Amino acid sequence: MERPRILVVGGGFAGVECARRLERRLSPAEAEIALVTPYSYQLYLPLLPNVAAGVLTPQSVAVSLRRTLHRTNIIPGGAIGVDTQAKMCVIRAITDEVVVKRYDYLVLAPGSITRTFDIPGLNQYARGMKTLAEAAYIRDHVIAQLDLASATQDRAERESRLQFVVVGGGYAGTETAACLQRLTTAATKRYPRLDPRLVKWHLIDIAPRLMPELGDKLGRTALDILRRRGIDISLGVSVAEVGADSVKFTDGRLIPSRTLIWTAGVAASPLVGTLGAETVKGRLAVTADMRVPQLDGVFALGDAAAVPDLAKGDGAVCPPTAQHGQRQGKTVADNVVALLRNQPLAAYRHRDLGLVVDLGGADAVSKPLGVELHGPAAQAVARGYHLMALRTNVAKARVAVNWTLNATAGDDFVRTGFQARRPAALRDFEYTDSYLTREQVKEYTTSLLAKG
Repeated sequence: MERPRILVVGGGFAGVECARRLERRLSPAEAEIALVTPYSYQLYLPLLPNVAAGVLTPQSVAVSLRRTLHRTNIIPGGAIGVDTQAKMCVIRAITDEVVVKRYDYLVLAPGSITRTFDIPGLNQYARGMKTLAEAAYIRDHVIAQLDLASATQDRAERESRLQFVVVGGGYAGTETAACLQRLTTAATKRYPRLDPRLVKWHLIDIAPRLMPELGDKLGRTALDILRRRGIDISLGVSVAEVGADSVKFTDGRLIPSRTLIWTAGVAASPLVGTLGAETVKGRLAVTADMRVPQLDGVFALGDAAAVPDLAKGDGAVCPPTAQHGQRQGKTVADNVVALLRNQPLAAYRHRDLGLVVDLGGADAVSKPLGVELHGPAAQAVARGYHLMALRTNVAKARVAVNWTLNATAGDDFVRTGFQARRPAALRDFEYTDSYLTREQVKEYTTSLLAKG
């Protein structure tokens, strides 16, 4: 008798946690488990700002899936379409070959992409902070701006190279601005020809508050810490236009700058659009047990799904965070097992563990289990949480050693020359144009069925 085929799409927090739990709960004879992911590692996204600042090496936050998963078939590639009637997933392999994978149970955790808007110059000149390559590129780019500013005789060019703009006052944007500002502050001491007062970081967000999830008191504390360090924070402001050497804000200001880091939110993976299912603000509508209504054997979770937040009620959905993704992955795995064994399914409920925000060095704010902390105590909680959340002992050791080395030896300002002669933008790192239309998906699966 053929084993049921479970296909997990996405190697992020939700997908990997689901596959890990399926391995633990199912015997090899009960099901065949496969995971589709473009890379053979799970990216620990919350620590990307540390990579961009050079505090952590890139491999420290890239947790090997072959260490994490032991009998799951890892399919290197990206899911680009799903035919839910034929129960087939269309995959573009890393060889660029398009293949079709059959499934009996499908777990959709394809994650999200950077959300952009129709702002002139944004896609051409903005950089993102969603992938490991982007974090590595931004580090090289920022240090290169210091090198070039030190070398040029043109005052206007120097000014534009030494001003940096980060858009997005959430966790990613705030931590990115904080960690990189700390890096450039330390770096300018090594550049005799640069006036540290010319180096300026701008953090802007259209929202009226910085990281509203922190609450009023802790949010103000974070704001005060960043402003004391010299970061210019503008709320209720966004970007009107981006040029090669300037950024125009919606309040009319024109900032000479050659660096715009865009972290203003995420949108669900375009894979969602190939299913033809109901969505909520672009995310797949799912029931409390994370099944996609009317689609047999299909579950969705993480950033790509609007999972009801039963703890809040009133139609609220869970935010796209790592904490929710990991817990949802466990619940979906349990529900797939329950379907296989004809047992009742469970609704997803969570207890918030709190929030941690690393502002670089000893600066941090955190709210573990509702207790508000800032300074070294908050940093200890933040780093303890991240070490606990990393899934392999090798990853934990690498991160702990990197943090210790940075604390004792200080920052380094070496750049690798990554894409030095080719400016990279959002569109160069997120392959949003590789997905199929529903009609194309149907063509692939119909052709395969015709061949038998």
